[in-house]
Amino acid sequence: MKHILNITTAAALSLLLVACGGGKADRGAVADKKAELEKLKGEQKKINEQIAKVEDELMKLDSSYGAAKAKLVALQTIGSDSFQHFIDLQGRIDAVNVAMVSPRGMGGVIRSIHVKPGQNVSKGQLIMRLDNALASQQLQQARQQIAGLEADLKLKQSIYERQQNLWKSNIGTEVQVLQAKTAVEAAASQLAAARAGVGTAQETVNQSNVYAEISGTVDVVNVKVGEVFSAQSAANPQTGIRIVNTGDLKIVVQVPENYLEKVNTGSVLQITLPEANNKVLTTKANAVSKLIDPVSRTFTVEGKIGQDKAIKANQIARVQIRDYASNNAITIPVNILQSDDKGKYILVAVTENGKLVARRKTVIVGELYADRLEVKSGLAIGDKIITDGFQSLYDGQLITEGK
Repeated sequence: MKHILNITTAAALSLLLVACGGGKADRGAVADKKAELEKLKGEQKKINEQIAKVEDELMKLDSSYGAAKAKLVALQTIGSDSFQHFIDLQGRIDAVNVAMVSPRGMGGVIRSIHVKPGQNVSKGQLIMRLDNALASQQLQQARQQIAGLEADLKLKQSIYERQQNLWKSNIGTEVQVLQAKTAVEAAASQLAAARAGVGTAQETVNQSNVYAEISGTVDVVNVKVGEVFSAQSAANPQTGIRIVNTGDLKIVVQVPENYLEKVNTGSVLQITLPEANNKVLTTKANAVSKLIDPVSRTFTVEGKIGQDKAIKANQIARVQIRDYASNNAITIPVNILQSDDKGKYILVAVTENGKLVARRKTVIVGELYADRLEVKSGLAIGDKIITDGFQSLYDGQLITEGK
C-alpha cells in the first residue's frame, strides 16, 4: 500500500512540474511527462492486481481475514417491471367551443350592451344593440311607399276590369284592354319589389341586434357604448366579446419538433393542474398537428378532457406525454450506473466458492425517466445489483449484504 502511495505521489509531482512550466514548457518535455504518467498508471494497475491476488490467497488461508475484508453493501434483486417514459411540458386548458360575438351585417355604433364578464348566456340571447336610426328611417320610407303602390295597383286593376267589360259590350278596342292589363302587371311588379325592399330594410334593422351564436359563459367584454363594432374588430379578443362553452374542454400543449415522430394520435397525456390542488387527469391526444411553428419550432397537441367545476379555461397545466412504454422492462436506479473507457457497467453480487463477491457487468441502456434507467441488455431477472456501497468496489472484491 505504501508503494501505491509513492507512485501516486510521483505522478502528482510530475504533473505539478509540468503545470509550473506554464506556457513556456517545451513540447518534448510535456510529451515525456505524459509518457511517464502513463507508465506509472500501468505500474499502479499491475500492483493493484497483485494485491487483489494476494488478498484472495490470504482469505483462503485465513477465514478471519476474509470476514474483516468483506465490504458491506446493499443489494436489490432484478425483476420484470413496467417502464414508461414521458415528455414533461407545460400546457393550458382551452375550450373546444369558443365564439367571438360578431355582427351579422356591416356593424355600427354600439348603443347598449346587455352582458358582462362571467355571465352565462344561451344561444340566441341578445348581447348588444347597434345604432339603427338610418336603417329604421329607410324601413319607414319603404313601408310608406307600399301604401302608395297598393293604391295604384288597385286603381289599375279597376280600370282593367272596366275595359274588359266594355270590350265584351263591343265598346272600345282590344288594344285598350291589353294596355290596361300591362299597367296592372307593371304595378303588381312594382309592389312586389317594394315589399321585398321592406323585407331587406327590416333585415337591416334586425342586424343592429347582436345575438350569441353558442351557449356558454361570457369570457371577455372589451367593448363600450359609443364605439364602432364591426366584423373586423369583433374577431379580436382585445376589441370584442368572447363566449366560452366550458362544458367541453381540452388540453393544448406545444411540443418541441424533435418529438414529432414519437407523439401521435392516441398518445397518453397525464395532466396536473397546480391551481386545482394538483388535480391529476389522464386523457389521450386526439389531434396532433404536423405543422411546425417557424418561430417556436414546436407543434400542437390537443386532448379532450371531461367537464369539471374545478377546471377552467386558460388554466396552466403540467403535461406529461408518454412517448415510450414497456410492460416487461428491466430497470435500475440511474445513480448506480458507472462508465469507463470500455463502456457502461454496473456491479452485481455473485456467489463464488461459497463467498459473495462483486462482479462487473457491462450493460446497454435505453430510456431514462426520473431516477429509473431502462437496461436493454447485460442484466437478467434474478441478478442482484449493488445499490449502495458500490463506489469503491473493484471487480472480484469480497462483499457482505447489509441488513
